Amino acid sequence: MLRRIGFGLLFAIIGFLVAAIASYFLILEFSSNTHDRSVEAAMTSVFFFGPVGGLAGLVSGILFGGRRTRELNSPAEASLPTK
Repeated sequence: MLRRIGFGLLFAIIGFLVAAIASYFLILEFSSNTHDRSVEAAMTSVFFFGPVGGLAGLVSGILFGGRRTRELNSPAEASLPTK
């Protein structure tokens, strides 16, 4: 359980940073706003795209953190069907 939470938080932070930085430069490049383009890029990337990337990172981290390789300990377990 703690492994899933740890991976989820780590991926959430990474996802937030990647989404915020990428969206900042994309908004600067493609925005039609001429007066305060840098403010629009900063606010949109931090308050919209950053949390969206963080949420996506959280979900993927929880899913990734739950994966484990299972080692078979006894010959009896080797005969059991795996999912």
